[in-house]
Amino acid sequence: MSDIIVKGLEELDNAAKEVIKRIGDRKIIAFYGKMGAGKTTLITAICNNLGVIDTISSPSFSLVNEYNTDKGESIFHFDFYRINKIEEAFDFGYEEYFFGGDMCLIEWPELIESILPENIATITITENEDHSRLINVD
Repeated sequence: MSDIIVKGLEELDNAAKEVIKRIGDRKIIAFYGKMGAGKTTLITAICNNLGVIDTISSPSFSLVNEYNTDKGESIFHFDFYRINKIEEAFDFGYEEYFFGGDMCLIEWPELIESILPENIATITITENEDHSRLINVD
């Protein structure tokens, strides 16, 4: 499967639609990329395409945000950048989220990889020299 190349924000909506198609029925999606690569921006576009009616923002300090869709579904958005140890994920009950059947969008999954379920979708965003983004969905 080929990578998705995004040359500017005007292409982001179509890229998000393609990402959703490639994710299929997987509910746990791990987003990899350096700081500033566009993880939150892509997550926002994905949520908008999935019908989220809430304000979408990075859960940098709260660890998790819950968004509701126009179909009454919940989507959980995690940002593990600020955790110091994996036990913090246990403290807020990650199992209920990851195994609850709702979609979970995870930024900085490398900090909690040992507790991620199997059969997750992984999205890697790489910034190219020309500032375009290469999005790989696996």
